Amino acid sequence: PGGASSAKPLVLGKDDELEEVSITMSSLVEGGGRDSPLFRDINLLTDILLDIVKHEDENIYNLYFEFLKYGQERANDPDKKEMLNTMVERVKDLSAKECLGMARTMSTALALVNAAEVQHRLRSKKRQEREYSGNNPLDGPLYHTEDSVKGSIEAMLQTKEATPNEIFDQLCKQKVELVLTAHPTEVNRKSVLRKYRKCTDLLAYLERPDLMPYERLSATYGLQRLISSLWGMDEIRRNKPNPQKEAAGGLAIVESVLWDAVPEYLRKLSAQCRVSLGKDLPLDVVPIKFASWIGGDRDGNPNVTPAVTKEVVLHQRLRAARLLLADLTELENHLAISSRFSPAMEALAASIKDSVHIREKYRRVISHLRKRLVKTARECEDSLEDYTQPDQMLFLRTKTASSTFLDDSKMDSIDGIYTKDELLAPLKVMYESLCETGFDLVADGLLV
Repeated sequence: PGGASSAKPLVLGKDDELEEVSITMSSLVEGGGRDSPLFRDINLLTDILLDIVKHEDENIYNLYFEFLKYGQERANDPDKKEMLNTMVERVKDLSAKECLGMARTMSTALALVNAAEVQHRLRSKKRQEREYSGNNPLDGPLYHTEDSVKGSIEAMLQTKEATPNEIFDQLCKQKVELVLTAHPTEVNRKSVLRKYRKCTDLLAYLERPDLMPYERLSATYGLQRLISSLWGMDEIRRNKPNPQKEAAGGLAIVESVLWDAVPEYLRKLSAQCRVSLGKDLPLDVVPIKFASWIGGDRDGNPNVTPAVTKEVVLHQRLRAARLLLADLTELENHLAISSRFSPAMEALAASIKDSVHIREKYRRVISHLRKRLVKTARECEDSLEDYTQPDQMLFLRTKTASSTFLDDSKMDSIDGIYTKDELLAPLKVMYESLCETGFDLVADGLLV
């Protein structure tokens, strides 16, 4: 990466005119080629970075291009040792401050290249699927590669290696358990990784052909703010995290990625089964499971004690309750149906007393489940008082209190949720009721 590129008009300052971003991004790339969008994105991100570096220290900016030139000449003729020797001798002349500035610039530029490559992989996959299927929506949602589920199913069907029923039965029996582990060598901070992911998201947003000039300007400002923030941050951890912080990092992966990505994949897998095999996966089939060793590896980590493991598990239960509480809040807003219920649903709603929802019986049940999850979260918070500083406990309790309507006077009359069946059983009754009464499309929405 590097060098002034034709993407320069998109690197805007406060005084730049709005009209400058009316140029479409595709027109900024000279020549064709499938990788030209990648080079365009790399140039955009590195130009923003280098403008920031030049503003802070023009010497580092000049050194970057000097060593970039050395690297390009070395890449053009790898056998030419003179250029490598020149680079080595030149580095010896740099001060400690110059070395640090060069290292930061190079590492940040490479990380931005990675962010652009993530977006390019997604772009390439989508283009490949469009070319394969001809935009046929009946071809199935999973990517068609030989080593994918879709590719394997189609290969076995074409070679008659297995029948659709045999493949379907094996998929229903499939069990994959992914175990989260702590990596003490991981020095990148979560906040830094999130910013690079946001850069990828903004690059995807800028691909949209329907953006108005101001929307493109705002997204470009967003990239400038992110990269400026990254440049000003301490990008690595200075202290080794304790097991509790390692566990918090694992929970962050679950919350920010897996919580939405895994259900979305399972919906696509079910849709692919419908297209390729003629039927959906049953609701109770869960081929992917997650486990965690973080905070529980007492066989080899002297810092993990029974008390640490208990604290980690309590935080995991609390986070699960809050995530489920947020999803049920959205589901309650969605299921405002006031007629046509199955007998089982009528009985379930009638078993719940003291509810503001009289005619909207799905909401009546969901509201009760939300109260039980609040009780579960409050119990976890009470147990964590033995492990958490008072100021941190106030923060924990505030996060739950802000998302609930259950006051302390009613807490004793509500039971928490302690097993998966306590949550799944009423949700299954709701699903079956929707299907039996003609709301199949609603049942296959947020509820699953």
